[in-house]
Amino acid sequence: MTKADTAAAAQTARADFIEKIGVIAQSEGLPRIAGRVLALLLYDGERVPFGQLADLLQVSRGSVSSSVRMLESQQLIKRVAKAGDRQDYFQIVDHAFANMVEAAALRARRAAAEIEESLGVIPASEAGPRTRVAEYAEYYRAMSEGLGATAKALRNTR
Repeated sequence: MTKADTAAAAQTARADFIEKIGVIAQSEGLPRIAGRVLALLLYDGERVPFGQLADLLQVSRGSVSSSVRMLESQQLIKRVAKAGDRQDYFQIVDHAFANMVEAAALRARRAAAEIEESLGVIPASEAGPRTRVAEYAEYYRAMSEGLGATAKALRNTR
């Protein structure tokens, strides 16, 4: 394989990865562009200026802006400065995937608490509904515990 062939294969692999993560993010309820931004930062492994994100992904600056805000709020990426440059740069945070799992664990804990609150007002005479609702709350509790253990394991991998 020639050097040009190798470079072309690497570019194709990068482009395919970015698009694949966009689709995965979209299937999980996130904007596709947010997934693409995350994938680009992950794949390249370096800080990228805001304007370059829009150019590289061939999307509007507004789409990039809303995506980076979302990814920052989920503690997956962070805004960084570069000495002598007024532009914002973005990069993946340390333990981004542990943060992602911890956020899912928090959502599961909240869901369990909400379901348990509903369980508290179901009359004792409603044995069938109480049992099913309690099992549903336990599902979320177990998910929360499992995700918490996963996040801890991810934090200890470096």
